[in-house]
Amino acid sequence: MESSLPDLEAILLVGGQGTRLRPLTLGTPKPLLPTAGVPFLAHQLARARSFGVRRIVFATSYKASMFEPAFGDGSAFGLSLEYITEETPLGTGGAIRNAAEALTSGPDDPVLVLNGDILSGHDIGEQVRLHRAREAAVTLHLTEVVDPSRFGCVPTDDEGRVTAFLEKTPNPVTNRINAGCYVFTRSVIDSIPRGEVVSVERETFPGLIESGRLVLGYATRTYWLDVGTPAAFVQGSRDLVLGRLSSPALPGPPGQYLALDGARVSPDAKVLGGTAVGARAVVEAGATVMGSVLSDDCVIEAGASVIDSVVGQGARVCAGTVVRDAVIGDGAIVGPGNELQHGVRIWPGVELPERALRYSSDV
Repeated sequence: MESSLPDLEAILLVGGQGTRLRPLTLGTPKPLLPTAGVPFLAHQLARARSFGVRRIVFATSYKASMFEPAFGDGSAFGLSLEYITEETPLGTGGAIRNAAEALTSGPDDPVLVLNGDILSGHDIGEQVRLHRAREAAVTLHLTEVVDPSRFGCVPTDDEGRVTAFLEKTPNPVTNRINAGCYVFTRSVIDSIPRGEVVSVERETFPGLIESGRLVLGYATRTYWLDVGTPAAFVQGSRDLVLGRLSSPALPGPPGQYLALDGARVSPDAKVLGGTAVGARAVVEAGATVMGSVLSDDCVIEAGASVIDSVVGQGARVCAGTVVRDAVIGDGAIVGPGNELQHGVRIWPGVELPERALRYSSDV
């Protein structure tokens, strides 16, 4: 597989603030959140490397200074990494144009563009080969979803040519949506105005179609997930731990749970469903943890249940508490006998007294 895309360069868009994932993103940008035991982007970097990508330019904005300490020069991944920061957010097109200053590829070379909040199992090599064979201006990865009304949908003709970009609409004409992975011909990136706020989805792509350039759709039905919400973030980590999506960056074999260095899981605890247990985290006897993300140094006390949730760094879930479909911020303490569910979010450092929050009427 690796020989198929020698010297391919990529731009990785990681400028977003991750507002839908607060409070997890208050201190950490979304692409650095621990996902199946490693920063989210580690999975993308390792996958790109497996398809022959050798050099990646990070387009950063929010908490930009945190990316380089996390990944350095990329040598640990067999990659060469560059970091380009936008002083003010420039939109997707502006960010791609800005990052292109650090590319070394020629005007006719393909450039891969990845979004920092997507998990995808599609064949990047195949997408690039299609782009080259058809001499397209841009080739977009398209995926099929059950409810396309929440996304922009992308109709194509019989030859795979994209015919329109339709913003979110109650009656979509197709269930194929923009999956957020693009192959650009370098000269097309260079034609985006420099230093201006530009959206590729609303301006660049429709403009190319209008001017008769070939914009191709590469449609697949492989694994695809936008991890922008807490529920989706938990699902992504869970799917990686269970091996539903394989990742060269997974720090252990796939299975019911993944425990990082120094984690202590009692033999009398039930930890299942693709749970990630962070470094030095403790799960006591009689606790149940299903399909959740337990961050470093957190404690799940005896008899507590944590299901489909995120527990932040150093947080504590006390005895007998039920946490379901919830986010517990870093350092928060959830006292005994609480019931947290339905997407509730506890901010970092908050301390909930015993039985402060209940959904059931029993005493």
